Amino acid sequence: MAIVHEGDQDRKPNRLAQETSPYLLQHAYNPVDWYPWGRDALERAQIEDRPILLSVGYSACHWCHVMERESFEDDETALLMNEHYVCIKVDREERPDVDAIYMEAVQALTQHGGWPMTVFLRPDGVPFYGGTYFPPVRRQGMPAFKEVLLSVSDAFRNRREEVDRGAAQLRDLLQQRPELGGSGTAELNARILATAERAFAGSFDATHGGFGRAPKFPQPMGLEALLRAWARSQNPQSLRMATVTLDKMAQGGMYDQLGGGFHRYSVDERWLVPHFEKMLYDNAQLARTYLQAYLVTGNEFYRRICEETLDYVLREMTSPEGGFYSAQDADSEGEEGKFFVWRPDEVQTLLGEEDARIFSGWFDVTERGNFEGHNILHTPRYLDVVAHTLGITEARLQEVVDRGKRVLFDARELRVKPGRDEKVLTAWNGLMLRAFAEAAVALDRDDYRATAVKNAEHVLSALRAPALADTTGTSHAFGNEGVRLLRSFKDGQAKFNAYLEDYAFYAAGLLSLYEATFDLQWFEAARQLADTMVAQFADDAGGGFYDTSADHETLVTRPKDLYDNATPSGNSVAAETLLRLSELTGDSGYRDRAERVLGSLAGAMGQHPTAFGHLLCALDFAVGPVKEVALTGEPSSPETKALIRTVFERFLPNKVVALREPGDAGQRAGHIIPLLADRPQQGGQSTAYVCEGFTCRLPTNEAAALAEQLGGVTPIRST
Repeated sequence: MAIVHEGDQDRKPNRLAQETSPYLLQHAYNPVDWYPWGRDALERAQIEDRPILLSVGYSACHWCHVMERESFEDDETALLMNEHYVCIKVDREERPDVDAIYMEAVQALTQHGGWPMTVFLRPDGVPFYGGTYFPPVRRQGMPAFKEVLLSVSDAFRNRREEVDRGAAQLRDLLQQRPELGGSGTAELNARILATAERAFAGSFDATHGGFGRAPKFPQPMGLEALLRAWARSQNPQSLRMATVTLDKMAQGGMYDQLGGGFHRYSVDERWLVPHFEKMLYDNAQLARTYLQAYLVTGNEFYRRICEETLDYVLREMTSPEGGFYSAQDADSEGEEGKFFVWRPDEVQTLLGEEDARIFSGWFDVTERGNFEGHNILHTPRYLDVVAHTLGITEARLQEVVDRGKRVLFDARELRVKPGRDEKVLTAWNGLMLRAFAEAAVALDRDDYRATAVKNAEHVLSALRAPALADTTGTSHAFGNEGVRLLRSFKDGQAKFNAYLEDYAFYAAGLLSLYEATFDLQWFEAARQLADTMVAQFADDAGGGFYDTSADHETLVTRPKDLYDNATPSGNSVAAETLLRLSELTGDSGYRDRAERVLGSLAGAMGQHPTAFGHLLCALDFAVGPVKEVALTGEPSSPETKALIRTVFERFLPNKVVALREPGDAGQRAGHIIPLLADRPQQGGQSTAYVCEGFTCRLPTNEAAALAEQLGGVTPIRST
C-alpha cells in the first residue's frame, strides 16, 4: 500500500504505488512519472532515445526525505523531469547491485558519494553525470536541481559526442576488475594480524574511542578484530582500544538510553549527537561485539547493552512471522530526532522535582540542552562521581535512574514513532540471526534461541526462490534442486535475486544457529546455501566472488565488493563461512577458496585494517589454531548442558562445535558432519572431544577437564 502524505489526496499515484518497498512507496504520489528499475523503463529510454534520471536512496535517509519535499513533490521540478527524462527510483537496500555500480561512477565524478544519489544515464544504462543531493535553489556552491536538469538535458541533446566520450570513460572504469592486490597465494600468518593491530592504533581516538574524527561510525568489525588480536597477543592496548570505544558509544547519545539499540552514527567525535535512524545491520553487529566484550571481560555492562539491543529488536523490529525489519527513520512528525529528545520540564512533570534532579544529573539534562534546545540522554560521568556530586548514595541514584527510565520510556511510547521500513532483507536477517543464536547459547537465553529458530523457518520458506535445476552438483544437497534465495520480503511478496551477501550472511547465521540448537537441518541448510554461493558467484578467473549471480540481470558491469563498510563485504563473510564449513566437514575445497580471497588481500588488510575488519576476523580463523569440539550426549541433560556451557561461556572465536545424540544409531550426524564420526559416549556419559591441528585430546566427561583442554582466553570477570 502506498504511503499517503498530507496533500497527496488530490494527486494520482504513479507506478511506484505497485511496489512494496517503503522507500518507493514514499514517492508513490510524487508528480514525477517514476518507474521502478526494470525492463519497462529501460526499453522506453531506448525507444525514445531519452536520458535516464536515476535516483537512489533508502527509507531511513534524512536527506532523501528533504530532496523529496523540495524537488520531487514540486510540480515545476517534476514537469522538467518528466519532459526530459525517463525517471527511475531505486531503493538501494533492495538493489545493492544498482547502487554499487552507480555509486562508483558518482565517486569517480565528484570524489565523494552518499544518498540521495542522482545519476544521469544514457539510454543503454551507462552513466555520464551524477551527484548526490541537489538543492532547489543555489546553495553553498551547489547548483539548483532545476538548473542541473536543464543543463544535462541540453548536453545530451546538443553535445552528444561529448556525453558519449564521458560515458565511455566511465564504462571502462566500471568494467575494470577490482585490484585484489596479490596472486591469492600470499602466505597467511599472524604477522599480518600484528601489522593490522599496530595500524588500528594509528587512528585510534584515545579520549573518546573510535577511529578518526567526526563523523564517527561504530565499526564493530574492527572492534571484533581487536578483541581477537588481544586474545592472540595479550597486548593491553588492543583490549583498551576496543573497550574504550564500546564504553563511550554505549554511554553516548548514539545509544538509545531508554529503549536500547544504536543509532546509525555520531555527527560529533564524542558519540553524543547521532544521526537518529536505527539500522538492523548496525544493531546485529554491535550486539555481537558487546557479547564478545562481555565474554572477554565479564563486565556486566557489556552484557546489558547486548541484551537491551536484542530486546529492542524483539520489541520493535521483528515481524509476527519472525522476520527482522530493516530500519527505523530518523524523523518523526517531520523533525529529525523528535521522538528521542527531552526538555527538563517534561522530565520534571513525569518524575517530580527531586527525582527529576537526580535523573537529569545522571543523563545530563539541562535547560540549555545539547541538540537544538533539547536533550539527548547520555551518561558522560561514572555512577560514583554523579552520586557524590548530587550528595546521594550510588544505590539511591541507581534506583531513581531505573525507575525514571521506565517512566520516560512509557511516556515516549505515546509519542508519534519514527517510520519503520518493514522490508525483510535476507542478508541483514542473516546478521541478526547470528547475533540472536550466539547470544542464546552464550547467555543461556531460550527466548533468543526461539527467536533465531523462528527467523530461520521464516526466511528459508518465504524468501526461498522456486525450485531450480541443481546448481551444486553435490550429493549432500536436499533433493535435486539447489537452494536459491530471494533478496527482499514485504507484504507477502518476495522479490529480487539474492546477492552474494544474502547467501554468505545467511549461511553464517545458520551455522551459528546449528551451534545454538544442534539441529542438523540448520547445518544442512547452511551448507546448501554455501554450495549454491560457490556455484553461482565464484570468480574462478580472478578469485573471490562476484556480488551478483551468474544468471543475474546483465548490468553495465558485474560488481565485486572487497571492502568491509557498514556491513561486511560478501567476500569476507563468504571466506569465513567456508573456513567454518571446512573444519566441520573436512572438505579442503572450502578452505582453498577462502584462502584465495585472504591471500589476495593479505597485504591490504594489514595496512588498512578499518577497510577489512571482518576479513581480518576470517584471517584470524584461518591462521588458527581452531578448536574442533565434538560432543556426544542428550542435549537437554544437565551433564551435556554443563559441557556446552563450558564451551560457550568463554571468548573462543576460533572454534567449531557439533553434537551427536546417543540415539543416532545410524550415524546420520557423523555422515553429515564428519567431525562427529566415531565419537561414542565414554562410560555411557556425555562426552567432549577436543581436536586441534590434526591432533585430538583424550575424551572427557568433566566440564573442568574440558575447560582446561579448551584453554584460550579466561574471562577477566571484572565489573
